Amino acid sequence: MSVPSKAAAVVTSPIADEVRVRFAPSPTGYLHVGGARTALYNFLFARQHQGKFVLRIEDTDEARSTEESLKMVLEDLQWLGLTWDEGPDPKTLKDIGPYGPYRQSQRLDIYKKYAQELIDSGKAYHCFMTDAEIETQRNSLMAQGKPPHVESPYADWPVEKALAEIKNGKSGVVRFKTKHLRKDYIFSDLVRGEVKFPSDMVGDFVLLRTGGMPVYNFCNVVDDHLMKITHVLRAEEHLPNTLRQLMIYEALNWPAPQFGHLSLILDEDRKKLSKRKGATSCHEFKMEGYLPEALNNFVALLGWSHPEGKEVMSMQEMTDKFGTDRLNPAGAVFDAVKLKWMNSVHLRELSNRQIFEELKPFLDRLNLELPSDPAWQEKSVGVFKSAMETLVDSAELYRPLSDKSFVVLPEAEEALKWDTTKAVVQTWRDLISAHPRDEFTEEEFSKIQDQVKEKTGAKGKNLFMPVRVAVIGKPHGTDLKLLVPLMKKASLVKRADEVLAKL
Repeated sequence: MSVPSKAAAVVTSPIADEVRVRFAPSPTGYLHVGGARTALYNFLFARQHQGKFVLRIEDTDEARSTEESLKMVLEDLQWLGLTWDEGPDPKTLKDIGPYGPYRQSQRLDIYKKYAQELIDSGKAYHCFMTDAEIETQRNSLMAQGKPPHVESPYADWPVEKALAEIKNGKSGVVRFKTKHLRKDYIFSDLVRGEVKFPSDMVGDFVLLRTGGMPVYNFCNVVDDHLMKITHVLRAEEHLPNTLRQLMIYEALNWPAPQFGHLSLILDEDRKKLSKRKGATSCHEFKMEGYLPEALNNFVALLGWSHPEGKEVMSMQEMTDKFGTDRLNPAGAVFDAVKLKWMNSVHLRELSNRQIFEELKPFLDRLNLELPSDPAWQEKSVGVFKSAMETLVDSAELYRPLSDKSFVVLPEAEEALKWDTTKAVVQTWRDLISAHPRDEFTEEEFSKIQDQVKEKTGAKGKNLFMPVRVAVIGKPHGTDLKLLVPLMKKASLVKRADEVLAKL
């Protein structure tokens, strides 16, 4: 039930000389794509306005926040190229910037100071209600059809009386008073337009937990003000938090930043994207062979659109055109097929040398024996890149080129039993061995294959499949006219000999 409303409290943002935005992850694991999008939008907004992009770490969840997870988040942000102007140094974790500490766990004295200021001004109080008392009260209120807001008997205690209780060993939380705020809070959301919250949507809420650890809404207000944050672009799920935060800004007589709440990212069933539907962390996409340029481009379009409808963009193009006026409040569907396509486009925009350098870590993981000659490497990329959507695709493309990986697979058994197979493989082997050079062109390979046909009388699958088995160990796979020019004569002869030994 709404309370009678006074004149609406319209919250206006300060005019700042410098745009300052922040990304504030909780270090509980690798960076989720939703977090990556929030970081990207803030990064683009800061760069476009020649402002500052601040990285603040929300690590007050002692049970889940770890140093290892913090390093994982920083690693993902660096991989994406989302460099921050202030925050923890990615190597030393020491603070860079004038408004530190940038880790909330190191700012506890700051939060206590402002909580005490609110207590002293009568806008907050010590509350000693137990969990059981709160639960009983809520059940009673709901049974009466009333909002289950906490109605604390300690709200009007003199500060001295509460401090005496604490001195005698009693522990409790610090709550913010809301009952006297009988009005609407209105603000202009950068994504959603005008948003109005009646103050009675919330009851007296916690600022400091038992033991002094601050809650999310209080930390954010204090940090955003002291770090001079001018714009807050964050996920839609934080929209309900805005009411509590506006109350705190008002109580401390601080101007609020401009808020923009970004759309949800949905899976193909139009439900909130979750790990159950596949990869959702940046680290997973990195390990699956996606380029950071492609992932940035893809997530940028999950809720924002280029003014001219452009889909494939560099970071500079996104920076030049990004604006909050084109952020869409409707949920954005994460299309894995489109991400793969976009990755393939970005991949082919790189030079062959750049692509091979990106591929190398994936190939090294497979322990393949491949030539180290840069010319061969670039030539191989020229052959294979049209078949690659992600860097992981390179594994099966390059594996046949490694003698170490050559094996005659069970699926070759049928072809090995044909009457003409031995003659085909032997003739292939002899012609390859007699070739005057160590390498083959595509034309030379085709000519040799024609000679095998002439000499043995084999044709169709009886010709092509045995030769394929002699080259890659199976009757189906990459077109041999692409593979053979990347292979050495000695390697081809050795493989043919292995197959002949089986015959």
